[in-house]
Amino acid sequence: MYNIGIDLGGTNIVASVVNEDYRILGTGKTPTSTPRSADEIFDDIAAMCREAMDKAGVTINDISSIGMGTPGTVNGEGVIEFANNLGFNNVPARDMLKERLGDLPVFIANDANCAALGEAYAGCGNGSKNFVAVTLGTGVGSGIIVDGKIVTGVNFAGGECGHMVIMVDGEACTCGRRGCWEAYASATALIRQTKEAMEKYPDSVMHELAKAEGKVSGRTAFDAMRKGDIAGIEVVDNYIKYVACGLIDIVNALQPEIICVGGGICNEGDTLMTPLKRFVQAERYSIHSKIQTKIMKAELGNDAGVIGAALLGSIQ
Repeated sequence: MYNIGIDLGGTNIVASVVNEDYRILGTGKTPTSTPRSADEIFDDIAAMCREAMDKAGVTINDISSIGMGTPGTVNGEGVIEFANNLGFNNVPARDMLKERLGDLPVFIANDANCAALGEAYAGCGNGSKNFVAVTLGTGVGSGIIVDGKIVTGVNFAGGECGHMVIMVDGEACTCGRRGCWEAYASATALIRQTKEAMEKYPDSVMHELAKAEGKVSGRTAFDAMRKGDIAGIEVVDNYIKYVACGLIDIVNALQPEIICVGGGICNEGDTLMTPLKRFVQAERYSIHSKIQTKIMKAELGNDAGVIGAALLGSIQ
């Protein structure tokens, strides 16, 4: 038997058939095309599930369960209570999928939690039962796995490590607070920090790099750093300290086996990961413990969400 995993995003809808070895056998993908009604979006979700089954050479009778990851908050009844970038308020997602695909078991969770589940079982976690995934993207996404289960809290909104404050009265965050980890460690924050440094250092090579690329990106400061540019070095050093600060907080609070770090910034590889590991090793509270949390780079990329969603039924 097989499972279907769905990754519902603000940009794309992706559905995949996943086997028991966590391999993707067939995928359907289409733009989400927001804003539009939930009914229209769920019609496309069902169509992508059917396309994935066709490509995998299976039928609905071969499917054990359907899992879906979505932005926002999902309650225990499979209702998406709120997803701002989809325009969803109290959308009965589980029932809507059953209406379109039949009376299969359907499981729905936050997309960051699904990605964490995918990495924990099928990616760098290699089956780890105590695992945290952090994604450095437009924001800082995170998912927490304890004893093999997703941690959601009493209101299904838990696990938001990006909104831990690391700087009281610091930079404004989109959540309404100030000083959140996300406001310092996201790719968006890195771009802001790069632009601020470019204003401070008009002779920085970052100006040439940004002009050549056509924009300031998350790569600009790292590329400048590799050229020995003082401003680039300053931006990268500070950014890595900000990322490390949040990782150390997670280690001290949860002591997971692994913290998986993903997102486009991780394409920097050892330039990012090596100093992060060094900071965590130096500043963790558990300095004398024989077992220490490993800081690892994500392995599954964009597949983490659909694989994790497909696994939702097996961890209930």
